[in-house]
Amino acid sequence: MEQTIIKINPADTVVVCLQPKSKGETIDIDGRTVTVNQDTPAGHKLLITDTPKGSDIIKYGYPIGHAREDLKAGDWVNENNLKTNLAGTLDYTYNPVDEKHGIKDEHRTFKGYVRKNGEVGTRNEIWIVPTVGCVNGIAEKLAARLKTETGEKGVDAIYAWHHNYGCSQLSGDHENTRKVLRDITLHPNAGGVLVLGLGCENNQPELFEQLLGNYDKERIKFLVTQKVEGDEVEAGLEILRQLYAKAKEDKREEVSVSKLRVGLKCGGSDGFSGITANPLVGEFSDWLVAQGGTSILTEVPEMFGAETILMNRCENRELFDKTVSMVNNFKEYFLSHGEPVGENPSPGNKAGGISTLEDKALGCTQKCGRAPVSGVLEYGDRLETNGLNLLSAPGNDLVAATALASAGCQIVLFTTGRGTPFGTFVPTMKIATNPTLAARKPNWIDFSAGQLIEGKTMKELVPEFIEKILAVASGEKARNEQNDYREIAIFKNGVTL
Repeated sequence: MEQTIIKINPADTVVVCLQPKSKGETIDIDGRTVTVNQDTPAGHKLLITDTPKGSDIIKYGYPIGHAREDLKAGDWVNENNLKTNLAGTLDYTYNPVDEKHGIKDEHRTFKGYVRKNGEVGTRNEIWIVPTVGCVNGIAEKLAARLKTETGEKGVDAIYAWHHNYGCSQLSGDHENTRKVLRDITLHPNAGGVLVLGLGCENNQPELFEQLLGNYDKERIKFLVTQKVEGDEVEAGLEILRQLYAKAKEDKREEVSVSKLRVGLKCGGSDGFSGITANPLVGEFSDWLVAQGGTSILTEVPEMFGAETILMNRCENRELFDKTVSMVNNFKEYFLSHGEPVGENPSPGNKAGGISTLEDKALGCTQKCGRAPVSGVLEYGDRLETNGLNLLSAPGNDLVAATALASAGCQIVLFTTGRGTPFGTFVPTMKIATNPTLAARKPNWIDFSAGQLIEGKTMKELVPEFIEKILAVASGEKARNEQNDYREIAIFKNGVTL
C-alpha cells in the first residue's frame, strides 16, 4: 500500500501528509485510527493526539510551537492554530554530543582548477569587481565587450558583479562590503579579476588592495577610472585581454574531493523540505566531511528553535560560545529593529506546510547532517577549517547564497519546495523537495529529492546525488548557469549617508 503520511520522529504529535487528505478520511497511526477533521493539503500537518490550549506540538522530536486553542486528533495544524514559542535571547548550556556516522573515505576526485595558493576552483571565469556601485555601468560594458571579442572561448564565463555599495556606508556596514568584495576577488572560481574603482569612493582602491593580502598579481589587476586619461573602457579592455590570455591557458585536473567546499541553503521551503531534500543534502554534507571536504550552513534566523542541536555538536567550548554569540547577536539585531525573533516563514512557506519558525528551523538544519561543528564564521569571513562550518548571515536567499560563496564555497546546494531561478556567483544547484516542482520547472531544477516520496530509498538516491554534484564541480553547468541567472547581494546593516 502506498504511504500517504509520515511520522518523522516517534515522539511526534503530528504526521505530515504526503498526499492531500479529505475531511472524514481516516489514517492509521501507532495502532490507532484517526479521522481527518478538515481538508488538509499535501505537505501539511495532521494532529494525532488531543492537545490542550498552550501545550506544545511536536515535530522532528522537538516542539514547533504551542496550540493557540484546544485541538483534537485529526485537526489540520497550521499557522492559524499553532503559535511559536520563540521570544528574545537565551542562555544556553553546552551538552556536547558525538554522533558516529561510519562513512568511509572513498578517495574520490573531481576535475578542478588548481590555483597558485593551493585553492581549487570549479570554474575558470573572468570577473570584473567594482569597488563601488558608481562604476557598475562601466563594468557591465567591459564584460559585454570582452564577451563579444572573445566569444568566451577557453574560459567558462565572463561576468561583472554589480552591486550598490562601496560608498556612503559607515563602520561595520562598510567593512562588510569590503570583506565580501575581497572574498569575491580572491575566489578560486576566477581565473582572472579586474578590480574596477572610481577613485573618490569610501572603498578606496589602494586600501582595498591592502585588504587582499599577498595576492596573485598576474590574476588580479586594478583600474581606477578617474585616473584614466581618455576612454576608461579601452583601458579596461587592455587589462582584461591580459587576464583572459592567462586564464584561457588553465586546464582542469583531477583533485581530491577534500578540496571541495559546498554551501548549504534552502528557500521557498515546504512541508516536504525536512523530509526529502534537506535530509538528502545532510547525507551529502556528512559524506563530504568524511572525505575531508567542507560544508557551510548559514541562515542564522532559520536556526532559531533548532540552535541547541547545532551548539551541542560543536567540537569544543570555544566553538559553542561562538555559536551562542552568533545566534543571540542575530536575535538582538531583530529586537533592535523592533521585530520579533519568531516571525520568519514566508507566505509561500506557510502555503507549503511550514507554520512556525521552529517548524522551519528543525527542517532547515537537517541540511548539515550529523557531523560535528568544526568552525564558526562571522559574515564576510573566509574559510580556515575543513569540516562543517556555521556562517553568520540572514535567511534572505540572495544575501545568504552570496555569503556562502564569499566564504569560499565553489558550489551552493539550494533546496526548494516552491522553486526559484536565481543563482549567485558560483554554481547554485536547485534540489526540488517534491516531484511536482521537478516536473513543472525542469528548467530551474538540477535534482529531484522528491524521488524519496515516489519509492526510492535514501540509500539508493545518495550515490546519484553525489555523482551529480561531482559532475557540476567538474564543469557540468547548473541550471542557473544554463539560464545565465547570476548575481550578488551584500548584507546591508547600517546608515546610508
